[in-house]
Amino acid sequence: MLQQTQVATVIDYYNRWMQVTAAYRQEVNELWAGLGYYSRGKRLQEAARKVVSELAGRMPRTAEDLQKLLPGVGRYTAGAIASISYGQATGVVDGNVIRVLCRLRCIGADSSSPAVIDRLWDMANVLVDRSRPGDFNQALMELGATVCVPKAPLCGECPAKQHCQAWRRVSGERERR
Repeated sequence: MLQQTQVATVIDYYNRWMQVTAAYRQEVNELWAGLGYYSRGKRLQEAARKVVSELAGRMPRTAEDLQKLLPGVGRYTAGAIASISYGQATGVVDGNVIRVLCRLRCIGADSSSPAVIDRLWDMANVLVDRSRPGDFNQALMELGATVCVPKAPLCGECPAKQHCQAWRRVSGERERR
């Protein structure tokens, strides 16, 4: 839900969702009405059922197992769950993280290309704080959502600006003027 929607928008949806693990698919779709994520709701319900029926109620604890064992769980979701819930030192890459990493490293290549995405995953996995991976990943996502925004980023307020190659480049150009 939070990949493309703000927290305030999904709180009610999330609270309702938590009450319907055993609901029929139609009920799930009704509860998610308005968000447009019907296939996600279906896969989430399938994953919940699989955890209960095939995994004895135990969630997989690593990004690799989450992705391998649960339908609909992709690389980002698996990394987020594993790092935030289980402390696995694994990076995450979503739209916000892509923007932050591209600016930090001044990557001007097409950030939607598979080669660039793979490189960003490598970077995220190297940069992740090994002692607090969940906090680090959440902070990186939040940085992209609130400071390193797509248009008019708040570079002057950025806690990572001393490490940001894009900031250095822009600041250097201002000084030369």
